Amino acid sequence: MSLVDLFSALADPTRCRVVEMLHERARPVHELAAEFDISRPAISRHLKVLKDAGLVVEEKSGRENLYSLQRSKLKPMQDWLEKHRAARASAKKAATNKPAQTKLVAEIAAAPPAPEPVVVPPARPSRVPRAPRPIAAPPPAAPQLSFFDL
Repeated sequence: MSLVDLFSALADPTRCRVVEMLHERARPVHELAAEFDISRPAISRHLKVLKDAGLVVEEKSGRENLYSLQRSKLKPMQDWLEKHRAARASAKKAATNKPAQTKLVAEIAAAPPAPEPVVVPPARPSRVPRAPRPIAAPPPAAPQLSFFDL
């Protein structure tokens, strides 16, 4: 399984909670379902995603199927997280151990601000006056007909 598959399997809060519950001990599906406000088939679908990722195994125990966490499958995720945590810590430490750079930043911050450049708006083209439009005469009114004219 790739790291993406493992992280994707744990991307759902319900599946994360199931993993937490299985961390304590192996449990049957009805016991897992009792902890959630969703149906047993929905819990079974979540367990299938976890099984496909290799994080959970199903074992027959009499009439029940017990689900247990495969802790060893979490190791690649833990290693990946630890690698990034260590890289972040070393970058943070390196940033605090640069006095020359800190001095330069202090000098730049103490320097007076550069004057704002003066921006001159472009000249507007002069407007040429237009000749007024002639006013058109209104159209002649239609003759008014009365009922008796028809």
